[in-house]
Amino acid sequence: MSGYYQKDIETASREQILAIQNEKLVRQVRRVYDNVPYYKKLMDDKGVSPDDIKTVDDIKKLPFLSKADLRDAYPYGLLGTDLKDCVRIQSTSGTTGKRVVAFYTQHDIDLWEECCARAIVAAGGTNEDVVQVCYGYGLFTGGAGLHGGSHKVGCLTLPMSSGNTERQIQFMMDLNATILCCTPSYAAFIGESLAEKGYKPEDNKLKAGIFGAEPWTEEMRRGIEKSLGIKAYDIYGLTEISGPGVAFECEEQNGMHICEDHFYAEIIDPDTGETLPEGEQGELVFTSLDKEAFPLLRYRTRDICVLTREKCSCGRTHVRMCKPRGRSDDMLIIRGVNVFPSQIETVLLNEGYAPNYLIEVDRKNNSDTLDVYVELSKEMFSDKVSDVQAKELQLAGAMRQMLGIGPRMHLVPPMTIARSEGKAVRVVDKRNLVDKGGK
Repeated sequence: MSGYYQKDIETASREQILAIQNEKLVRQVRRVYDNVPYYKKLMDDKGVSPDDIKTVDDIKKLPFLSKADLRDAYPYGLLGTDLKDCVRIQSTSGTTGKRVVAFYTQHDIDLWEECCARAIVAAGGTNEDVVQVCYGYGLFTGGAGLHGGSHKVGCLTLPMSSGNTERQIQFMMDLNATILCCTPSYAAFIGESLAEKGYKPEDNKLKAGIFGAEPWTEEMRRGIEKSLGIKAYDIYGLTEISGPGVAFECEEQNGMHICEDHFYAEIIDPDTGETLPEGEQGELVFTSLDKEAFPLLRYRTRDICVLTREKCSCGRTHVRMCKPRGRSDDMLIIRGVNVFPSQIETVLLNEGYAPNYLIEVDRKNNSDTLDVYVELSKEMFSDKVSDVQAKELQLAGAMRQMLGIGPRMHLVPPMTIARSEGKAVRVVDKRNLVDKGGK
């Protein structure tokens, strides 16, 4: 059983956690109201003042923030402290509209790295481990967060960044890396590359992987664990709130513990904004309880998930969130049907296909089309057109059962779908349905 990085707070009682959250929320709302004119206006427009917020039960009185607000306030409109007190910025990896720029004081970085350290220790990490960080560095939060967390734990850190898989494998094998940190799609690619080089899972020294930054399924987890011979842990975060480490899995692999002493989580109805009771699926909303430079209150993540406070055998008492089941803004509506890419991936993995695929959506003659391109493994590949067509028909039927609509399936030869060394590009939507204003 793995230990804890900060046992007292990670195993605090419900009463202790609520007391911390109440105290921090009251202080944070007052500070934001006094220092962030953009958010003060939102509160004034809604007719709420800091005096109205006495406990976390009052949080529903506050207005929401969305990514549109962050873009409208770019770059300094949501800054919660003097710029001279900030020591770093990070930015989202999004490609539409203005990029979100988040600011950090040294205090913010220390707390963020402590959250990442909790995740590493929960995955079995100690000061005797070698942590290979293959998340991107630079503006992307992945590399910086796990790098700092690794240092907090006292691990030997390999700051590889993403890309150059040949070098990744060389350092992994030569320096006996024990914990791998990267996107799940890149972990799958590393496993595939190791196999092509003739390595077996037992040839490496890896024991655990901490994977996040993109959706992945339980089926994909099992595939990665098998190919690398490890236990694969999920980690969750977003630049707007801090970065990876907002929530992380323990050895139970049954939901990610949210660091509730730093972040207050809610689930809302994405259409009405109404707060939903524990256990119901909805949109995840976060409030930063003690971030200084970029203190967001009730930020709508657009991630769809469920929260639970059921007792976890690991001993941690913080609320758990399930893997995001899609995003309310990434959800594809195709011929009136809601489709999440994770549903398509689940079918592919259940049917024995590798998670190398591309979803293409278009609109022809005023009707939506859905095409899914799936890469065959060398073992499954056949030159016989009839064999490929039969597999496509069978797979299309399985997709129809899952989605409610039947996509056109295209099975393509091995290694023809571009691999990603960062976030995998899974969806190409050619319908031009996005608002040209970038919101």
